[in-house]
Amino acid sequence: MRVLLVEDERTLASEIRTYLKLEGFVCDHSATFASASENIAVNPYDFILLDLGLPDGEGLDLLYEAKKSQKNVIIIILTARSEISDRVKGLEKGADDYLAKPFSLLELKARMQAIIRRKSGWVKEEISIGNFTLDLGNKTVSFSENHIYLTKKEFTVLHFLLIHKNRVINRFQIAEHLWGDTNEDDYQSNFIDVHIKNIRKKLGEYAAVDWLETIRGIGYKIQA
Repeated sequence: MRVLLVEDERTLASEIRTYLKLEGFVCDHSATFASASENIAVNPYDFILLDLGLPDGEGLDLLYEAKKSQKNVIIIILTARSEISDRVKGLEKGADDYLAKPFSLLELKARMQAIIRRKSGWVKEEISIGNFTLDLGNKTVSFSENHIYLTKKEFTVLHFLLIHKNRVINRFQIAEHLWGDTNEDDYQSNFIDVHIKNIRKKLGEYAAVDWLETIRGIGYKIQA
């Protein structure tokens, strides 16, 4: 998933970016209102982690701008402000959650995962599809008592398609989810097709995976 971190404190921003990248997120960073506004206008994001105290603008105005241009983006406010009114205003303008500084990076990850589960209608750390179970915490797949090894990217692709089950997801969307910035070669190549082929092969040793459909010339869909 792609994240925009809007934070002007360099040390904290570096720590958050490093952590999120290790957790498999693609993370862009903006230290100013102007830079964040430009990123939001150009790039689609799954998450925006927003510091309210920016040097060149009001974070709440940026929140409104982000929600207006990207209706489905998830916004978590990161703020040192202690006033309840600031947090309430953020939630009223469309923020999904907030974290008061200082906070644990583990808590940040947990909040992000909780929002994904809530918006997707899942309340567990597991997702089941066609007798297979994905453990979101451990990033593993199992069939009955059998553990199925998927690479990190294979698991990410399968999880991404499940989040958007019953919807056709094109190769560009999958490539962008995996790598962040993409060019034409990324999604015109057969990288995505190879990942899908490997997923089908590994899961197909245990049961049929006809729920993972190829939409010729476009991309893929999980038909739940």
